[in-house]
Amino acid sequence: MDSGQVFYQLVAHEDSRVVPGDVEELFEKCLAATVHVYRSLGVPAEYKPINDVVVRGKKISGNGAGRLGKAVILVGNVILDWDFDSLVRVLKVPDEKFRDKMAKSMREWLTSLKQELGYVPPLERIKELIAEGFERALGIRLVRGEPTPEEIRVYEEVVLPKHKSREWLYLPEERHPWVQPGRVVKIADGVRVVSVAHKARKMIRLTAELLGDKILDVIIAGDFFAVPSEAIKELEEALRGCRLVEEELKGKIEAFYARTGVKTPGMKPEDLLDALLKLREAVKAYLPSVRPSAEEE
Repeated sequence: MDSGQVFYQLVAHEDSRVVPGDVEELFEKCLAATVHVYRSLGVPAEYKPINDVVVRGKKISGNGAGRLGKAVILVGNVILDWDFDSLVRVLKVPDEKFRDKMAKSMREWLTSLKQELGYVPPLERIKELIAEGFERALGIRLVRGEPTPEEIRVYEEVVLPKHKSREWLYLPEERHPWVQPGRVVKIADGVRVVSVAHKARKMIRLTAELLGDKILDVIIAGDFFAVPSEAIKELEEALRGCRLVEEELKGKIEAFYARTGVKTPGMKPEDLLDALLKLREAVKAYLPSVRPSAEEE
């Protein structure tokens, strides 16, 4: 979160007549406001379920929703410009391979107003369009307001000290999701960078870019070795486009060993298969189910 984004937050009572309580309906209705902002500025944005706004397949707005007590909450952004270098530098990641893969994936799958228009429109104009978009999407008239004295007091006495505290800024290690077996970062709709480690007789580490259940790219590393060593690059290339389906992966691996005659002392083909299937397990740990790749939709 930085000055390269304009954020909006919508808070409504759960019994609201204009704001849906169902999360999917909430996104579909309210992200019409975000689409309105971009289209008014000449950017051909469109809503992509469940919670993205995209331009020619690239994500240009990230959104989340939830419930807090009796409140329904939507948060999202209009992206002015991306500081990709700072973005990947501040995130805690398993290793530099993961960081490099994440940076490459973000540059390919994310965009911004500056990238699309060549400049950043005035902030006040963007804010006007956000308000206008929500008025149209919800069929309401917004009235400008200011924080109440009580809200200012709570902000100064409760919110600000908490968010400036070391505990908030540097979460304890056990609360970080990346200490779990699989590290998953969502880049755009369906696109994720995933890191897993599999301990067989040798340690196998995979860093992959996935579109649904399809491998876009993968890096295979670990404490094993291959003869010839360059054969692993050939396997990485062979796995691109492969789905995370056991039979499909097994066929690719067996064909690779047969074609190249490669030797991997301490690592059997089934060890590689188990490591690759952990990619799917890692994604499923974050999602109820893995969505099919774009071509299957």
